[in-house]
Amino acid sequence: MTPTSIPSTHAPAPVGIVHLGLGAFHRAHQAVYLERNLARHDGGPWGIASANLRSNRQLVELMRKRDQRYHVAEYTDSDTLTLREIAAIRETLYAGPGGEDLEALLARMSEPGVRIVTLTVTEKGYHLDPADGRLLLDAEPIRHDITNPTQPRTAPGMLVEALARRFTAGTPAFTVLCCDNMPDNGKRTRRAVVELARRRDEKLAEWIADAVAFPSSMVDRIVPAMSEAEFERLRTLGIDDPAAVACESFSQWVIEEDFPQGRPDWQHDGVQMVADVAPFEAMKLRMLNGSHSLLAYLGALAGIETVAEAVGRPEFAALLRGYMRREAAPTLAMPADIDLEAYADRLIARFANDSLHHRLQQIAMDGSQKLPQRWLAGAQVRLEVGGEIACTALGVAAWIRYTAGSNLAGESHSVDDPMADTFAALHANHDKPEPLIAAFLALDSVFPSELADDARFSNAVLDAYSTLTEGGVGEALTILDAPTR
Repeated sequence: MTPTSIPSTHAPAPVGIVHLGLGAFHRAHQAVYLERNLARHDGGPWGIASANLRSNRQLVELMRKRDQRYHVAEYTDSDTLTLREIAAIRETLYAGPGGEDLEALLARMSEPGVRIVTLTVTEKGYHLDPADGRLLLDAEPIRHDITNPTQPRTAPGMLVEALARRFTAGTPAFTVLCCDNMPDNGKRTRRAVVELARRRDEKLAEWIADAVAFPSSMVDRIVPAMSEAEFERLRTLGIDDPAAVACESFSQWVIEEDFPQGRPDWQHDGVQMVADVAPFEAMKLRMLNGSHSLLAYLGALAGIETVAEAVGRPEFAALLRGYMRREAAPTLAMPADIDLEAYADRLIARFANDSLHHRLQQIAMDGSQKLPQRWLAGAQVRLEVGGEIACTALGVAAWIRYTAGSNLAGESHSVDDPMADTFAALHANHDKPEPLIAAFLALDSVFPSELADDARFSNAVLDAYSTLTEGGVGEALTILDAPTR
């Protein structure tokens, strides 16, 4: 393989954007769009300061040692690779446990030149109830931020403190741009920030509600966790970069147009600026992310390790096609120029990209936070019109079985989820399918009561669970052709 290399050549740029969540996705997605923007202008006012809030001080230290430069390896397939050098990030900070950069981060967010704050902190980083979107005021990190507002630990708390400083100083508010996989992510972020601010100062909360823009956005790029094998593959190509990121070549960013203090002209760099992001959010969550979760739980139970390996099996590809076309697509109301059949076909092709080694265990993380928007909202829409939910019910059943901490062959795996202890207790206390399914569906922080109380849904999940545990994944996949009672 001879990769195409694109070095960074633009002039240094002052910081105009602060990003919370210095992870692989941010470095392979938002930072790449800003790199293109800075290259096109040979600099400009939109350099990025990125911070980690919960963990991974090592990455911050690596970035600093490399003068904030790193590489993104974009794979079209195993034979076609583009290597990009990224220098859009001008500063990295660590504000997690034991971190010394919290004050530097808050001071940076308070600067008048910072006009946008973006976030990729995962769904659980907002401390919102997955079912109804309310701020979890009893969560320990939120309680800490209510008691210690000037020393926040959460992303909402840091936004409130930085905005409070700007409010006191008379500095215009920055725009808050959520880039996490949540429906109405701008509105949900707004709710978290305003509710937390209200516990501190009603006038501050009113100012945030009136003055701060929270546009929604949809982000899409498959970015697997880096492995030593991937680092070695890059070293064979001459790239010895411990901060490198590998991803697919496809990338999409759709943003709601609402930036009172200005924004990059990134529409010329591939960003889609629209009046309403909601249709694109729903499309991606239900079709791409919903399909990923189906592969994650069913594939893991079958002992499969990667997305490409799973979708390479005809029965799994058929599962995804059936789910996307019969259960996800009918719930979507898209602009006339969006072809959902073509979108589904393209997703299958992207999943089959065997150069990425996207592990199912990575996708399976935090299911309690993800499933309400990936599966459950769509299932409610389908049931309202008497539609099919067989694939979704099978996915829910597989997730419940996955949370037991082992696959169907008895091989153990970790359950990385904020509710992992709750799941373990439910499995320990219920050894029969019917009471176990009932106990899981009673988790109102995951399952809306309207759905959990619908006998069509609970019966479909119970049937799927029984088939899955008694007959295995192969037999359970035949549920695609069975009616939902």
